Amino acid sequence: MFSSLKTITTVLLSGFMMTVQIINAKSIIDEERDALVDFYENTNGDNWTNSWDLNKPISSWKGVTIVDGHVVKLDLFNNNLSGSIPASIGKLSQLMHLNLAFNNITGVIPTDLVNLEKLKVLKLEMNRLKGSLPENMGKLSQLEEFSIFNNLISGPIPESLGRIRTLRLLNLSSNNLSGIIPESFGNLKKLESLGLFDNGLEGAIPSQMGQMVQLRELVMANNRLGGDVPQEFAQLTKLEVFQIQNNRFEGYTGLEAMNKNQFLVFDTDDSKSNSSFKEINLQKLNSRYADTKFEDVDDNE
Repeated sequence: MFSSLKTITTVLLSGFMMTVQIINAKSIIDEERDALVDFYENTNGDNWTNSWDLNKPISSWKGVTIVDGHVVKLDLFNNNLSGSIPASIGKLSQLMHLNLAFNNITGVIPTDLVNLEKLKVLKLEMNRLKGSLPENMGKLSQLEEFSIFNNLISGPIPESLGRIRTLRLLNLSSNNLSGIIPESFGNLKKLESLGLFDNGLEGAIPSQMGQMVQLRELVMANNRLGGDVPQEFAQLTKLEVFQIQNNRFEGYTGLEAMNKNQFLVFDTDDSKSNSSFKEINLQKLNSRYADTKFEDVDDNE
């Protein structure tokens, strides 16, 4: 690999001296290849279900997609990865799709991951990742899908997540998250699915979440949330799946403003609301199966 990514050249133009930085394309390609090899070695690549032959071109490595000499997609779904994600993954600067779901990856999420600012899809669900989410997750400003359910992630939800206005799916379910739901979530006006099921979240539901008008699924069951359901939830007219049972709510007056006819799945600890929902919508439940678990599929299939 070249020791430098840039060649510094000084030229004379119209009597003025100028310094020009010329990017060495081969150096960039070598750097991305080195990052992939480092990832392979840190996740026990020799034991993957579909391993890489490091002596062959990158284009032959399963799950790697290259466009214009850059790695734009890394999809190693359900491929028996173990070990940890190395910090060098942040050198895949053109990566738009990263799927490491359904493996046995441990360790923490490297903070360098947030350097992948072109990332649109980040799927890390069904692993054994621990530690906290990077505080500056908001740097992933083009992210549309972030799923990390069923891991061991702890600590608070970063406020900066609410600055990723492109998000359509956010699933943090079945972890050890604590603290409050950030008010910044009200900025996620494109979000269609939010999973916070089975964590240790507490405090009141922010009223700002009533601004998430594209929501179709909102699953917050099995936490320690309190207070009341915000009146602003009446604005969530596209909501079809709404589950808030097994929390510590002190009242449910906010539910009265919601139209229960819109729901396919509706679960709370409020017996009055549940009974009226069942009378109106029992037939709808037979037309759709919904669960708090989220499925994943191999994008290469």
